[in-house]
Amino acid sequence: MEALRLAADLTGLGILGDDSRSALVRTWGRSFARLAEWQTTLMARVAAAGPTDGPHADPAAQLAMLTGEVIPRVERLQSYVWRRHLTSAAGRRLAGSEGPSTNETTRQAVAFVDIVGFTSQSRSMREAELVGWIETFESRSTEVVVDHGGRVIKNIGDEVLLVADTPAAAARIVHQLVTMGADEDDPFPAVRAGVAFGDVVTRLGDVLGATVNIAARLTSLARPGTVLVDDGMREELEDSPVWSLRRVPRASVKGYSSLRPWALRDRD
Repeated sequence: MEALRLAADLTGLGILGDDSRSALVRTWGRSFARLAEWQTTLMARVAAAGPTDGPHADPAAQLAMLTGEVIPRVERLQSYVWRRHLTSAAGRRLAGSEGPSTNETTRQAVAFVDIVGFTSQSRSMREAELVGWIETFESRSTEVVVDHGGRVIKNIGDEVLLVADTPAAAARIVHQLVTMGADEDDPFPAVRAGVAFGDVVTRLGDVLGATVNIAARLTSLARPGTVLVDDGMREELEDSPVWSLRRVPRASVKGYSSLRPWALRDRD
């Protein structure tokens, strides 16, 4: 009942309309369902590894005790993280490239970075190895994206979707990730990437539109350890002293019968 009252308050304040209310519920549901699943799995693992004798020997009792101790702290941490992201998003909208308007279409560079040979390699891995491999990929790629001013939109198993406000920033991000993946002494997996620049529709933290679709198609065409970009990226980077661009034969992919990719390389 309290949740319904809060939703009604937001509707009365003009924050939620008929079109956005259901979308917000779905977005919250997906995000918090994944978060809750991970948190309960983590607590169950801790409970199962608890004492074998004494009042807390029963895993169910151990889990109940952990829940009472953990949930209040997790709620505070989640609120803190949310407020930090809210501040960051508001700053971008009010002072950055997104501007203060309510227009949800912006010009951005969109990139997909995909682990090479994920399916074949994952078959031979134990569960712990697979989890550690994906964790390395997600954590290291997030560090690189943030260091260069980009934003991770979402991780999709063996793939990360990211955006950057400028083509130059996106180029630096994907080039560093591909270079890390090519280093045999680096545990970061081998990857390939596709980048497109153009109009992007932002909706509930996700990105949509032709630019996103083209970036995905370019990634599927890229060879291991390479970066393919579209004409939008080429136009922005062709006079750059840092990057060289080589024409790749046109390709026919789903939705684009004549896609013209360009291979991006560091001039050095």
